[in-house]
Amino acid sequence: MSVTARLRDGTPVESYDNQAGIIRFLYTTALGGALLRPLIRPGFSRFMGHVLSSRISRVLVGPFIRKNHISMEDYPPRRYRSFNDFFTRTILPERRPVDMTQDHLIAPCDSKLSVIALETDTRFFIKGVEYTAGDLLRSEDLAQKFAGGWLLLFRLTVDDYHHYLYPLSGTESTRVVIPGVFHTVNPLAAGIRPIYRENTREYTCTETEFGTLLQMEVGALLVGRISNHMGAGPVQRGTEKGMFEFGGSTVVLMLEPGRLQPDEDILRNSSAGEETIVKMGERIGTLIRKP
Repeated sequence: MSVTARLRDGTPVESYDNQAGIIRFLYTTALGGALLRPLIRPGFSRFMGHVLSSRISRVLVGPFIRKNHISMEDYPPRRYRSFNDFFTRTILPERRPVDMTQDHLIAPCDSKLSVIALETDTRFFIKGVEYTAGDLLRSEDLAQKFAGGWLLLFRLTVDDYHHYLYPLSGTESTRVVIPGVFHTVNPLAAGIRPIYRENTREYTCTETEFGTLLQMEVGALLVGRISNHMGAGPVQRGTEKGMFEFGGSTVVLMLEPGRLQPDEDILRNSSAGEETIVKMGERIGTLIRKP
């Protein structure tokens, strides 16, 4: 299956989705569904986390780098203790410069980005599957704050840098954790199951000069841990918020109505059903201050 995204200059990027066959089997057949159930449970993700944190897992690092064409020039040279130690490696700061222009919204992570306009009843669609912000947050009152605003979906794949930052400065709320399972966030699965309201996720709200910004991290298959560093209190734009351990995963931002104008190329790609490849710290839209 050919999955198309675009670079910021409009260049199409096509990749062969070698998971398509197994995902269709797991998500559309009775036998596949029976096999899938134990794989998405938190216990399995914890078990895989232990395996990938073991010293013997280091043998997986070299083949993974080659298969996913990862440029190790972006990272300080070092010896990794385990596969997870490699996967959570820290990039050289100069490889991810942060746009510090205050009225620019920046990408919190390396990812494939889609922007979605929330309806006034907070409904939205991901790959044809209907959601509401209330489903995602499990709070209808909070969801109404973002009715008519924007939802930005940053989908990370295994070749992406899995750290993420704060895109705005402000005062962060206490973290809300929503337990769940760990479906893959592959777009094919997202078009079959409502994975974003079933997966484990956690979020905070940051009060900023551009209104309330909600930032959510969503776990995925084999991602046994979402590791956020900070607690409630002041946060600074460009500071690392946390990281995911091995696997694909997703970061979601929500902004109130009238606070964001997404960049035109990202809007155009999202309207065409295509993702936009973005890097952590780069501009993705223009923010509008509170009156």
